[in-house]
Amino acid sequence: MDLVLLAGIVLASFFVTYYIVPPWIKKAHAQGLTGKDMNKPGRPEVAEMGGICVIFGFVTAILLYIGLKTFYYGTDGFVPILACLCTVLLITIIGMMDDVLGWKRGLSHWQKPLFAIPAAMPMMAINAGESSMVLPVFGAVDWGIAYPLLIVPLGIMCASNGYNILAGYNGLEAGMGVIILSVLGSFAFLADKAIPAVLAFGMAGALLAFLLFNWYPAKIFPGDTLTYSVGALIACIAILGDLEKIALLLFIPYIIDFGLVLRKRCKAEAFGRVNEDGSLELPYTGIYHMTHLAIAALRRGKRKVYERDVVFFAYGVELVFVGVVAVMYL
Repeated sequence: MDLVLLAGIVLASFFVTYYIVPPWIKKAHAQGLTGKDMNKPGRPEVAEMGGICVIFGFVTAILLYIGLKTFYYGTDGFVPILACLCTVLLITIIGMMDDVLGWKRGLSHWQKPLFAIPAAMPMMAINAGESSMVLPVFGAVDWGIAYPLLIVPLGIMCASNGYNILAGYNGLEAGMGVIILSVLGSFAFLADKAIPAVLAFGMAGALLAFLLFNWYPAKIFPGDTLTYSVGALIACIAILGDLEKIALLLFIPYIIDFGLVLRKRCKAEAFGRVNEDGSLELPYTGIYHMTHLAIAALRRGKRKVYERDVVFFAYGVELVFVGVVAVMYL
């Protein structure tokens, strides 16, 4: 795979996103597309739906890649990458619906996974991925027609909704996406699988640019527009690159978070209880999100826990599983 071309795609996604975020922040404030920063004293208003900028930068870079490969390198075979783009754009629409309606009045818990199924249809239609995989205990298993009809939509549905749960803190969603996609992209690159590598690093570049504005104190929120689309993209990359087991290991923090959320029947919020100095306390007597777990764990070693501490804790947990993946597969 051409490393120079890959670097060019990353730079394209980064700079396109970087230059369109500031105008979007101004426009969002002017049009009232703002949300309250729940982990800050006074809950200041912050621009919403920043995921639109990320998706625009990502799609622009991927289309640039397709154009260069078609007209300069004279290659074809872009059905998988176009199917992935269709899935990401469809799931982006679902995220926008949820953002516009608001996190209190948005799509219900059963509507979100249900609406993700049509978004998976482009990947189902092209029979993306390999139906045969090696599983612990069972060995080699060929799922046959069940893979495109069951495994693919289930993976996209779970990844898009799961990625949306561990959220709500400045820099959390974008930073976690950069880590996961960089690892998946690296494994795809080492396996000489160009399409999943380009998709992964293309989105990582856009997320990195967005993170500059989403980092504490955030000037813009990603919204469900970003979380749904990044989660779905992770699933698509895993399918196209035969990286399902690696993606599943990297998703363990989200699985843990989902398990904690179920303890409160999905009714607990991830936010902390904010003190006047900006430090965070547990919002409930129990622990119902990984962010609550972070606050509780960090309080054992620190007198005060701040939003950035929680985000770094989540990064640290994710990096532990990156290490597990490296030990197992490198």
